[in-house]
Amino acid sequence: MRLSTLLDTVNQGGSGPWPTSSTATTNDQFDRMVADLIPCRSHDAELWFAERQADVEQAKALCRGCPLIEGCLAGAVERAEPWGVWGGQVFVGGVIVATKRGRGRPRKDASAA
Repeated sequence: MRLSTLLDTVNQGGSGPWPTSSTATTNDQFDRMVADLIPCRSHDAELWFAERQADVEQAKALCRGCPLIEGCLAGAVERAEPWGVWGGQVFVGGVIVATKRGRGRPRKDASAA
């Protein structure tokens, strides 16, 4: 289901702007509707900020099926997110990196890995 189709199903109370008196209700309603479509809303949030490489790769894989992946990535780049998985990419120090290096000191001999 496309997200725009989902948004059209929310009762806006007629044409025009969203009603201001029930904004909290509308937000809750929207959150419930999209929770199953957006992986970061339906899984443990710690997964997107994990230290372990396997967890980071799992978060990236879950992002690939998200309908908001492009907007999420664009927003993270604009905000220079300090770390975490955003839009299917890993951010470290505000920039996108190919893979997140594990904690600890790197090996002196890269061929030993």
